[in-house]
Amino acid sequence: MTKPTSASGVTFRKLDDLFEPTDGRADLPQLAELEVDSLVPFKDHPFREYPEEKMQEMIESVSEHGVLSPILVRPHKSGEGYEIIAGHNRVEACRRAGIKTIPATIREMDDDTATIVMVDSNLRQRDKLLPSEKAKAYQMKMEAIRRRAGRPGRNGDQLGHDLQGKRSVDVIAESSPDSRNQIQRFIRLNNLTPPLMDYVDDGTLAFNPAVEVSYLDPADQEVVFEIMEREQISPSLSQAQKLHKLAQIGRISEEAIEAVMTVEKPMYTTITLRQSTVAKYFPAGTSGRDIERTIIRLLEEYRQKRENKKTYQEER
Repeated sequence: MTKPTSASGVTFRKLDDLFEPTDGRADLPQLAELEVDSLVPFKDHPFREYPEEKMQEMIESVSEHGVLSPILVRPHKSGEGYEIIAGHNRVEACRRAGIKTIPATIREMDDDTATIVMVDSNLRQRDKLLPSEKAKAYQMKMEAIRRRAGRPGRNGDQLGHDLQGKRSVDVIAESSPDSRNQIQRFIRLNNLTPPLMDYVDDGTLAFNPAVEVSYLDPADQEVVFEIMEREQISPSLSQAQKLHKLAQIGRISEEAIEAVMTVEKPMYTTITLRQSTVAKYFPAGTSGRDIERTIIRLLEEYRQKRENKKTYQEER
């Protein structure tokens, strides 16, 4: 059995250990074949279901081969059924394939441990995540780590609290694909209003400007959203930084937001791509708007990878 690990004085078992058989405890079966209908999603699960194309592939796989890797669950607090820790998409694929049972590893876990395992398993297994998914997941994990350390922090505080010389965000970065600074930026996105967060997810609002806009209060963010909708523009990083500065010194207003976003040079000039040039990369019937959003999202992912690499090099 692998020994438990300790991160900054807070002891967590390795993620893979949680899927291993138990040590012969009579009250917890090592593995069980559970009724799919007895399973409920993890509370406030921040990750979306797989896109339809990928879900269909999974449905075909479980129909032909069954579920090869057991899901991880814990007994539900109500005393009935089980709460899914890892394996939400496998469960959904079984439901849609008409499969009634699924192999599962059952573990007793407190809420904070379950949250940490749920976040880590999804970050490890999923290739692509929306900014909103990462934002909520990192926030949930940070709060769980703080509670485990006995130092609950203020909601939304990016800096975290000392954990024997380390901050909670540093503990997260140790097992994350993102740098400490990038994790802080993702967590900051939780302060965006839902319409602006949707814009970040679909690539309409770029990541770094979104972080700056998140410092505006909800009423001012609503003004930003309305101007983006009306003018079909998106703030550049320098524009968003100006809005943040105006908010800091108490000089933000609807007129000021409009002046920054519409009087100054827009973030972009129009670039035209022939649909015939890019159509081969998309399923037949994909709308021009969906093609545009996908291209923007992929470019944003590419930019984030470059920033992560740059941040990593700076921190070494």
